[in-house]
Amino acid sequence: MQRYARLINRVFIKRRASQELFRLFFCQEDTPIKELAINGQIREREVRLLDKDGNQLGVMSSYEALRRAEEVNLDLVMISPVARPPVCKIMDYGKYKYETVKKEKENKRNQKVVELKEVWLSATIDTGDLNTKAKQAIKFIESGNKVKVSIRLRGRQMARPEYAVEVMNDFFGILGGCAQIDKQPTAEGRIVTMMLSPAVKK
Repeated sequence: MQRYARLINRVFIKRRASQELFRLFFCQEDTPIKELAINGQIREREVRLLDKDGNQLGVMSSYEALRRAEEVNLDLVMISPVARPPVCKIMDYGKYKYETVKKEKENKRNQKVVELKEVWLSATIDTGDLNTKAKQAIKFIESGNKVKVSIRLRGRQMARPEYAVEVMNDFFGILGGCAQIDKQPTAEGRIVTMMLSPAVKK
């Protein structure tokens, strides 16, 4: 029994050290990794064991499961602690964590972050400035972002918000089909806004 306790303690210390090294060299704060109980951390009396290929080896004591993992120089990892009995798998835990970090970083790189850009117009904007603002919006849209188009009404313009709506409709027409309207021009106090997003490709 003492020999078993010393063995578990030695394995636990070794794995603990390797986990700290792995965290320092491979893990970043923005890449959280779910920690699983491994080797000597597994205290359950019985576990259901899977080999490294996922084949079921049956229910056995955690001591026997750990012995089998050590026979092939791999780790015993508890992959389903809520099962009864808990499910453990024989695997290279360091390799598993490395591949998990790598996969999550790749997924994060492939994720497209959609930003909300804003373009300000005026109810009395001239054609040249309107075209310039439209080019700016097209650049945002083609980058996959949404665009909020806003016009601030001033003085007597408050009585005729339809002028601002006409400007927005003209603005949308210049975009040439690269955008779709998510929210029609709407007056909210002194501000008229319209929401645009990239057009859905058919």
